[in-house]
Formats: sequence, structure tokens, C-alpha cells
Amino acid sequence: MNNPDHKEQSPKVQPPEEFTGIKLKKAKKNAAGIQGIVAALGHANKYMTTGQAVRTMFKLNQQGGVDCPGCAWPDPDDDRSQLGEYCENGVKAIAEEASRKTIGANFFAQYSVTELSHRSDFNLGKSGRLREPMYLPKGASHYQPISWADAFQKIGSHLRSLPDPNQAVFYTSGRTSNEAAFLYQLFVREFGTNNLPDCSNMCHESSGVGLSKTVGIGKGSVTLPDLYEAEVILVIGQNPGTNHPRMLSALERCKENGGKIITINPLPEAGLASFKNPQRPLKLLSKGTPISDLFLPVKINGDIALLKAIMLQLYYQEMKTPGTVFDFDFISAKTEGYEDLITDLKTHDFNELVEQSGVPRDRILAAAEMLRRKTKIIICWAMGLTQHENGVANIREVVNLLLLKGAIGKPGAGTCPVRGHSNVQGDRTVGIWEAPPSAFLDRIEKTYGFQPPQKHGYAVVDAIEAMHNRKVNVFFAMGGNFLSAAPDTTYTAEALQRCQLTVQVSTKLNRSHLIHGEEALILPCLGRTNIDIQASGEQFVSVENSMGVVHASRGILSPPSNTLLSEPAIVAGIAKATLGSTSVINWDDLVANYDLIRDGIEAVVPGFDQYNQRVREPGGFYLPNGARQQEFNTDTGKAKFSVVPIPDNRVPEGQFAMMTIRSHDQYNTTIYGLHDRYRGVFNERRVVLMNREDMKEHDFQVKEIVHLSGVYNGKLREAKQFLVVPYDIPKGCVATYFPEANVLVPIDKKAAYSKTPASKRILISIKKALPND
Repeated sequence: MNNPDHKEQSPKVQPPEEFTGIKLKKAKKNAAGIQGIVAALGHANKYMTTGQAVRTMFKLNQQGGVDCPGCAWPDPDDDRSQLGEYCENGVKAIAEEASRKTIGANFFAQYSVTELSHRSDFNLGKSGRLREPMYLPKGASHYQPISWADAFQKIGSHLRSLPDPNQAVFYTSGRTSNEAAFLYQLFVREFGTNNLPDCSNMCHESSGVGLSKTVGIGKGSVTLPDLYEAEVILVIGQNPGTNHPRMLSALERCKENGGKIITINPLPEAGLASFKNPQRPLKLLSKGTPISDLFLPVKINGDIALLKAIMLQLYYQEMKTPGTVFDFDFISAKTEGYEDLITDLKTHDFNELVEQSGVPRDRILAAAEMLRRKTKIIICWAMGLTQHENGVANIREVVNLLLLKGAIGKPGAGTCPVRGHSNVQGDRTVGIWEAPPSAFLDRIEKTYGFQPPQKHGYAVVDAIEAMHNRKVNVFFAMGGNFLSAAPDTTYTAEALQRCQLTVQVSTKLNRSHLIHGEEALILPCLGRTNIDIQASGEQFVSVENSMGVVHASRGILSPPSNTLLSEPAIVAGIAKATLGSTSVINWDDLVANYDLIRDGIEAVVPGFDQYNQRVREPGGFYLPNGARQQEFNTDTGKAKFSVVPIPDNRVPEGQFAMMTIRSHDQYNTTIYGLHDRYRGVFNERRVVLMNREDMKEHDFQVKEIVHLSGVYNGKLREAKQFLVVPYDIPKGCVATYFPEANVLVPIDKKAAYSKTPASKRILISIKKALPND
């Protein structure tokens, strides 16, 4: 039966004693170090055998080894540490994937879907690796085992019965390999739809749109050595100490080479204060390397005002000493729109921009001075910029600053959107895209002999709305935890429950298995670390990191169950069951030897020449990147300045601007533990971080239980039972963890052009819990 019970749907109020386990400590002033090593080893020891741990850690992110299934930060080209190219959260991800504990028929016979739905996300994830396919019949209370053949036939039967292929949606998580993703999109398009939403729709879609319109490519332009060479790096809306820890090594190297780092974020983060590099034993005994030279505590969504204030100061300096601040040779030869940008800048009052940004005037002046005479400038960013209604405009403003300085397409300078999941960029490159360009579809037709659909499909938000409106009857997820990742949890849950069939390809149990359609399937797959044996022998896969490097990843651990299939094998099984003899593709051959899949990628996707040869080279290869060579593939062949408005960030009296964030004990929707060590929050996740002055003005006490609510377009959303935690955050702003607070993010509050959910600025009210709540 459909099960409406899930934690994110404003669960029943818990009594105060349930919160007595929370502990608050001072926020950390440095990241990693010995505590990071201890935490990583603790997870490895808990979930892996000693042999597994040693074998995995010395192969993790090494040439010829296994790529971490965590973040997409690049590996050094030629100077990888022999002590280990991994971070604390990478070890957590690997340890959970290598868990010795498995669950299957006996587990699901013991626990009903309703019983499991009352467990926390943390508890669900710790249940163990899934070891066999499971099926939930219509009206049933328990999942039951099903054979692979029957599972494939059931999916094929549902898909064939649809009046229109567009009544199915095929979601992709960023951990899916290039090979699996290409095969997946090939099946979906031969089936007849472009409904291929992916996790990029919810994170860096704004980056892709903003960069494509301004510099002609939706990817960053820098390489890892560029960060070492930069004179100034701006890190905006990003917390690398938790989300991309190995980035700190690059920032450390920049500092040691004389570079300066400016960090822009509502919250001060430990990793951007100081870093104790675990790869350098002497650093562990020191106070660490100071990272930030200047911290700009911007109000939530005050980034455009701040960037305009900096650019306005640079313009004033250029007027005083012409030719010393802006790169007019670059501007005149490579860009267009400069005059319009300057005309707009001059309409703004500097003092008003200061007020709108929330950053003290002297710090903005200091930032402008640090940039004034520098030309090797890199700007790094993450979801703090992209998950706003003006997310695309934020990226355009970032590009404006770089173009003024001529700081793109040369060593030590450029754009650096820091991607989250380990192959989210690669998935898009090989065709996981609801809005593919016609040239890509034409190459599929030329290579494989079928005509792909031309009509663009659903992005994530579109897909959720279509399911909710009963325009979609089958939802298929290749990895991920869709319900917990998506906005507006209650609405998304209702959407999934209105499907006839929901299918999840997964390695572990998660919330999305418990909020399901009339029928549901769980298909367990090999993990990144697992050895993959097919008909032609052992296989490897490939991924693309944040800086456009494609490289191989080889599994090194035996699968936890001999019934698991690889993602390509699952795709092929479904394709054969759905398309049968009408398919023009030999699915069995492609699965038998992944080289054949890579041959197809080479034929369809530009930049993959000699794919099978180059991917076997140590370190892999770089994909073409026009912006890296100052070749801007826009409609005019030039990089484009943009005039963007300052968003209206007014907050009604008595309300707060809320942003959602990750704790240090989670990666995306995966909860590794209940601690946020760097921020000093332990044993609890339902917290709201609040400015101390706001606490005083509203008479909130430390650890007081409160209810959060928001009204958007006339609809009330509530999240109850949170604890107030004092924190260093701008006045009027609060922060909460996701997915717990996703229930407050409206489905229809999204970025213009990119449709990315605006999770980083939600207006909410906070009220004290009453004794009888």
C-alpha cells in the first residue's frame, strides 16, 4: 500500500526529553588534522575489515585505482600523495559502500514499509548493503524478493503499456559512471523520451546556464595547477572543509605560493579558517595553514550587491589611474557589453550596496584593494550561489568580475564551479540531459540508426509537478535518494505516490524506497568499489571530475552478494524487456565489454577521440574547453558582460531568511552520523542556527524547541520540533540542515532559466513550541 508516513512530513511533535542528547561546543577554527584522521579510521574500522580498509585506501583516487564515490574534486595530475588521496568524508562514503552487513528477503519480511518509514535517514542508511531485487506489490505491506528476469519484465510491461513514452521519467544520480549513463540515455531515447532529469538540476544547473550564456561552455575553465598559481582566489557560497575537503590542499598550496584567499559566505567555516593537512605529518603538529586572508560575511543572497560594490570600487580606481585595473586589451578583443555594464554600475550607490550585502564597508574596500592590481584571479563557488531564484544572475555577475580583470583563459585564472557528486558533470557530458542540443541527437541517429525524440523533457521540478498532476505514471531512479534530495518533501512524496510504478537502483536502503507508487521495485547494484566481471572479463568504468578530466575507476572489492548486477547490466536488462526485437542496439554485446560503450561515446560526444586508448593512460585526459583557451563559443564568439538586477532581499518584520546546509557528518542526502563537529553541534540534526542578537530580540533560549513555517504563494509549509542554536550568522538569517528542512522549500520557488530549487533563501517564521505541542 502507499505509505504517507515519512519523517520530513512534519512528524509528530516529540517531547522535550527527546532532545536531551544534544551537545553544543565551540565551533572549530581549523579543519582535518588528527581528529579528521581518527574519524575516518573509525568509520573504516566499523564497516570494513582491516584488509578491505588497507586495500581500498591505498587505491582510492590513485592512478589505476578506484575513484571516490563522494565529491568531484580532481586528483593531482602527477604528484599524488602516497599517504592517501582521500578525505574524511571520502572514507565515510567508501566505508558505507564496503559495509559487511547486507539486507534482503529476511530483513524486508521482518519490517513492513510503515515500520521502516518511522526510522531516521541515518538509521535507514546503516541497515546495510542491499543484496537482492525486492518488489512491493500493489496493496502489500512488505517488500518481497523477485528475480532479475521478473523485475525486468515487470518494468518493461509497465513502460510498454504507457500511451505515451513521455509518461515515464528517468532520473539519474551523479555517482553513475559515464558508461552506465550513456547506455541509460541511449535506452531512454530509443524508448522515445527526453525525460532525463538529474541531480544537476538541483545544484549546478544555474552554473551551466550562466556560464554557457556568457563564456560559451557550462563547465569551469580552470585546472588544478591553476589554483596553485593564482594570485587571488575567491571562494563564494561554499564549504570545502566538509563538502570538498581535498580542495583545501589546493588552497594551502596557493597560500604557500604567495596567493591570497577571500571567502564569501554567511557562515564562517572551519575549513576556510585553517587547515591541518593530514598528508603532511609536520602540519598535524602545528596550528595548521591559515586559509582565508579576508572573510566577507555576506547576508543570505547578498552576493550580487557585494560583487557590484567590489566592481564599483575597481571602476573608481580605474578612473583614477587608467589602464592599471581593468584589462582593456582583453575586453576589447574578447568581450562585448562592457559599456552597458559600466553604465549600470554607475547607477548604484556604493553605500547602498554595502547595506544590501551586509558586509562591513572596510572589508569590501579591502577586497577591492586585494584585486586591484592582480590578474590571476579564480572564483570558486557552489550551491550558496546557484540555489537562489537569481542563481543564474549570480553566476553572470561572477563572470563580470573575471572579465573586467581579463582573468579567464590564462594560467592561474578563471571560473571554478565546484561540483558535488563524483560524476555529475560526466553524466551531463555523455547525454543525461532533459534538454539535449540537436547536434547531440543527430549524432545518436547517425551512430545507432534510430531517431531520438526532439522534444525537450522534464527537469526535476517539472518531473515532480508532472507526477503530482498524474501526467507521469512511471518513475525510475538510477541511484540517489530522490525524495530526500528534492524540494517540498510533502509535495514530492505525494507526487511519487501517484505513480503506478516507482523503481530505485540503489546500493543501500533510503527514504525513497519507502515513499513509492502503487507498485515499487528496488534493484541493488554494484558500487564503485566493487569488482565488475562481465562476459569478456573484468571491467572498469570512467568518470569526469569538476575540471573536465576523464579517467578510469576500477573496483577492488568483491561484491557483498553474487546476485548484484552492474548499472550497465541493469539498463540492458530493462531495455531488452521493454524494446524487445524492435531495438536496433545489441545490448548484450555492450554489457559484455564496456569498451564497446566507450566506442559509442567516442562516436557521439565531441572530445572523446581515442577514448579507450586515452582513458587507460595514467591520469586520463582533459576534455576540450574553449574558455580555457579564450575561445568563447557563444553566438557571437565573444564572452559577454551581463547587466543583472539586485534581488529584492527584504525580509518582513518578524521573519527570517533561511538557508539549508549540510552537516559535517553527511554527504548530499547520505547521513553518516549525528554530529557537525566543525560547527560544534553534536547528537542532533533538527537544529536552527541563529544570530545571538536575533535570539535575544525574539526571546529564544539556547536549545529551545521551536516550530518553523513558511507561506509561499498562499500555501503554508511547516517543520516542527527544531532546537535553537546560537551561531555566528548575519542578523536576520538562519540555517538548517537538509533534508530535514526541505519540507519548507516550495516546489514553485526556483531559479529563473535553470529551474534549480531556491533552497538557499526561504522566508520563514519561527515560533516557540507550546507545552502541549
